[in-house]
Amino acid sequence: MGWSSYAALAALLCFAAALAGFGAQLGGYTHAQHPVAWLGATGVAYALGFNLLAFVLPGALAAAIALRLRQVLGEGAWSARVGAQLTLLSALAFAAQGLLPLDAQDLDAHASRLHATVWLLWWLAYAAGALAIAFGTHGRAGLQALSRASLIAALAVLLCVLVLPSLLPAGLAQRAAFGAWLLWWWYAARAGVSRI
Repeated sequence: MGWSSYAALAALLCFAAALAGFGAQLGGYTHAQHPVAWLGATGVAYALGFNLLAFVLPGALAAAIALRLRQVLGEGAWSARVGAQLTLLSALAFAAQGLLPLDAQDLDAHASRLHATVWLLWWLAYAAGALAIAFGTHGRAGLQALSRASLIAALAVLLCVLVLPSLLPAGLAQRAAFGAWLLWWWYAARAGVSRI
């Protein structure tokens, strides 16, 4: 495995461990009902640690992978290059969720609106970017697995964000979206872009 595979795996494990560990420390917190970002909201115990481990570090690792992915896909179709740029933007927006935490006292406060904006940017940029990569790498030698994985992950994130919240508890749908996003980085680093 190359460095990017380890970085993607570290991002996934760091996010999952932070979610489980900090979630267990907060009384009354349930993964099914509460948003992930609640653990990092201002006024919540250990919020800074959670934000660094769950959002900032995984987002920074994903951004590093995206920079390499952009180099690899730079030789191909314009849609793949644009897609790589959008996934980089998504990684930065993911990290920004930890830098712009919710306000635990007022979910309509300016800070909470900023957090919601970067969350929106995170999934919109990712879905558009992954779809662009899927179409831009379709049929390209050695990148068919990346193309399929990108299409599946983009659709999974869209489903989790737009449809599942009306069918499942919102907390579960959000965690599924984050999980699909994090798994895509690992798969892209391993199977899709072995040159990373």
